[in-house]
Amino acid sequence: MQLSTDKRRLMPVLALGFVAGLAPGLTAGSASAADGTARPVSAPTARPDGLAPYVQQKLTWKRCAPDKPAAFRCATLKVPLDYRAPEGKRIDVAISRMETSVPGKRRGVLTFNPGGPGDPGLDLPLDVGQKLPRAVRDQYDMVGFDPRGVGRSTPVKCGLAAHELPYPRVTRTTGDAAANEAWARTFAAKCRAAAGDRLPHMTTRNTARDMDVLRAVLGEKKLNYFGVSYGTALGAVYMQLFPHRADRFVLDSAVDPKRMWRGTFQSWASESEPAFERWAKWTAERDGTYHLGTSPAAVTRTFWKLVARADATPIATADGKLDGAGVRAALRPAFFSVRQGAEAVVQLKRAAEGHGTLHLPAAAQPDDNTTASQHAVFCADAAWPRDPKTYHRDAFRDGARYPLYGDFASTILPCAFMPRGTEPVTEVDNRNKALIVQNEWDAATPLTVGRGMHRALKGSRMVTVDEGEGHGVVFGEVTNSCAADVAMGYLTTGTLPPRDVTCHATPDRSPAQTAPRTFTGR
Repeated sequence: MQLSTDKRRLMPVLALGFVAGLAPGLTAGSASAADGTARPVSAPTARPDGLAPYVQQKLTWKRCAPDKPAAFRCATLKVPLDYRAPEGKRIDVAISRMETSVPGKRRGVLTFNPGGPGDPGLDLPLDVGQKLPRAVRDQYDMVGFDPRGVGRSTPVKCGLAAHELPYPRVTRTTGDAAANEAWARTFAAKCRAAAGDRLPHMTTRNTARDMDVLRAVLGEKKLNYFGVSYGTALGAVYMQLFPHRADRFVLDSAVDPKRMWRGTFQSWASESEPAFERWAKWTAERDGTYHLGTSPAAVTRTFWKLVARADATPIATADGKLDGAGVRAALRPAFFSVRQGAEAVVQLKRAAEGHGTLHLPAAAQPDDNTTASQHAVFCADAAWPRDPKTYHRDAFRDGARYPLYGDFASTILPCAFMPRGTEPVTEVDNRNKALIVQNEWDAATPLTVGRGMHRALKGSRMVTVDEGEGHGVVFGEVTNSCAADVAMGYLTTGTLPPRDVTCHATPDRSPAQTAPRTFTGR
């Protein structure tokens, strides 16, 4: 699921391996070799000779766009739609490169993924690579790509109208449940009709395979990587499938590989409750500023009274009106950043009293390709319940258990009716070296799921920003120099800290006080 906290980013909301003679280690004579693990895999693997044309292809590099620097070059990589049948249909993956390394210092390429799934990454070498310290840029050429199905990479589209795109959808009543089931069925039917032959192959597992084709075609023995949010799952899957080809991997705002994907979305509900309690305590201590209550209980009552009021009379915002469910969905991310949450509820209260309009952070508007490719990955990556009653039951249960967001987090998705993926879910469990950086209070990838990634990558070190807020640490809404220094130091030297690191957030800062930087994903 990135890294901004809008719902599109890790929309409750992440790729892989193959063969050849061109690059060392790129052979798939057996299932264990193809997956980079010692255990058998149930899915068949491709023959080495079938993948040879892909890893031996010659790229034609061109200037990416007239308004981009001449040194920023783009090309089109051909990859198999289905790695089990590489002689079959081919699809395009749009790639880019910015040569920044210095002769004598060059280590290789540094590849990026901004999150999603569904976010393009073609411009990241230019937008983000140039913001990295010179010590990093001197060692790496920056490489970006639009993942399969996204942007300029043979995009997946479902022909969805604007009103069919929004997510999440509230499930408070049996009427809501029936309406959401109908929406999910229509969404899935349109996707099946428009792209049914491609949907089962739009997996994180296959995107990782595409990354390894890219590595081989570029003539690199190993891959270095910086991934955010969903991009951490992509990086982890690559490490699982190609452990000997993964070099320096930085995973910012990580997901839990064992909770992909429904469990990730459900963590938004369970982890919002302690975030809300922290917010209420912080706000009560500043009643002289916010006037929302002198105790956590009083602040809590103020918010829930506003929710009830919005249900009776929807509250005006700059973009329309919000009922109680809309208030809960819109403000949930804000409660992870205490000052932002307090200011939002003050605005909400004033708007409810007719003294102003609630102005929420502008969220990126979903489009057909983004939404379709997101769901394609979510649905093909994991096994989803097929019985709508499961979602209905869970939404009612979790709505009572986690009143702020539980009914949203467990509601039905089109995955209940979408084609299943062609392969089993990738189990991430290895000892590869990696650096994970994580804020303590992150609405999109809560600390608990980041720790899940740390457990799965047993050779990793984790940098936790104590009291850190927002989604994305190194290039996030609020940057943390301590964590960024560790991450850049690892990319520069390849040396992980001897133990996990705790950095400390700057007191009383919030995302609202610092302009977001460029590299933000789901």
